[in-house]
Parts: sequence; structure tokens; C-alpha cells
Amino acid sequence: MAKVTFITSDNESITLEANTGTVMNLAVDNGVKGIDGDCGGVCSCATCHVHVLQEHVSKIGKATEIETDMLELADNANEFSRLCCQLEISEALDGLVLQVAK
Repeated sequence: MAKVTFITSDNESITLEANTGTVMNLAVDNGVKGIDGDCGGVCSCATCHVHVLQEHVSKIGKATEIETDMLELADNANEFSRLCCQLEISEALDGLVLQVAK
């Protein structure tokens, strides 16, 4: 079980729990504003772009080359950017806080 907190562009904090799936699925299934997941989670769009809070970067590991390439096309990308379709739910993510990219 992992609890993940999303902070939307409206500064709304939404904490959700899951056992399986991706962080994108968790957000889409629960209507988190700003996480669209248009490609269905195959890392071919950036509609699930989030910024990981700096103190939580160690929870998620490094982005793959494909994800990094896709993030280069995303607006407002920085060193804390990730596509949440590439973040598999696990106990290691418990307490993760993500800022939904604008």
C-alpha cells in the first residue's frame, strides 16, 4: 500500500492510496485535475507530467531514456520532472508528494 499526495495547480492537496498500477492510473481513476493520461500510460505524451518534491526524489529512481526524451517536449520540465505513468505503485512510494505540472 502506498499513499501518494498530488498538489494541483489550484494548490489543492489530494492524498490517495493504492496497492497496484501506476501513479497515473491512481490520479486518472480519481479525477486529479491536470493528470489526463491521454496515451493510456505508454509514455508517448506528457499529459501526466508531475514535479517530484526534492525531498522525495530518492523514492522514485531515475527516468528511462524514453521518458527523458518525452519530458524534453513538455512545458515547464525541470530536473524534478517525471511522467507519472512511469511510476509503478509500490511501498517504496509511500508518502510521495507530487506537484501536478501546469
